[in-house]
Amino acid sequence: MTNGQKATQPITGSFTTNDGVELRYVESGSGAPLVLVHGWSHSAKLFEAQLSSLSDRYRVLALDLRGHGFSDKPIHGMRLSRMAKDLHEFLTALDLDEAIILGHGMGAAVLWSYWDLFGSDRIAKLIFVDQSPFATANPTMTEAEMKLAGSNFDLKTLYSEVNGIAGVNGGAVTYALIRGMTSKTTPRAIVDAIVLQDFRLPRPLAAKLLYNWATHDWRDTIPRITVPALVVGGKDSPVPFESQLWIRDQIKGAQAEIFEVNEGGSHFMFMENPEKFNDLVARFIG
Repeated sequence: MTNGQKATQPITGSFTTNDGVELRYVESGSGAPLVLVHGWSHSAKLFEAQLSSLSDRYRVLALDLRGHGFSDKPIHGMRLSRMAKDLHEFLTALDLDEAIILGHGMGAAVLWSYWDLFGSDRIAKLIFVDQSPFATANPTMTEAEMKLAGSNFDLKTLYSEVNGIAGVNGGAVTYALIRGMTSKTTPRAIVDAIVLQDFRLPRPLAAKLLYNWATHDWRDTIPRITVPALVVGGKDSPVPFESQLWIRDQIKGAQAEIFEVNEGGSHFMFMENPEKFNDLVARFIG
């Protein structure tokens, strides 16, 4: 902490990747490092409830991935492997060891890419929040296989979303996509807050990243994870909750929690029901 700031007051910092991209982050508190990695097109700002609530016992850090939030917006590197490399450089630059890392949505896929590249280096525990192991279905897959894989796109739908986001109506397509990821009872203010952050990532870059993220199949990586893991899903999310239970079953000793519809169990359960979510995370970390 600097300038006499209280542990619960977020401070902002930055670091520069090996390819010259400045990435911003916010942090609050002290103790074991808890690193929060946001999802596709979002930003660290969506984790405000976690930064304020969990910083009384942990050093909570939320990173804006490249292109997102207040980080630099290069036209290169809109892929999971580069973002996994960025995350590893972030942990190294801040000398964060034995970190607990939480990935929401695409952020969980960044963690799977990280594991593929760096294994358990600097990691103590992992938390995966509502991410499909394989988002885009193979046409040969059965309905049951698609649920276990979490496949909520087919190729036609994926290209429609990608081209729509990159097109002249990209804002409207983005809003519809986020509205479909939140609960029907979610206040308009929460949806607007999410979409506002989404627009900080230029829509052509968002479209490029969506395609890269949605065409990865992580079902051979997930069973190789060897650190304690928590998997969180929601019954009101477009990501089939069965896929979250599948992830749990692939990782030895992993835990899972599925938020019910009446618990704000959407893709954004950490915003819709932060009290339960934060308590769940704290009990897992210990």
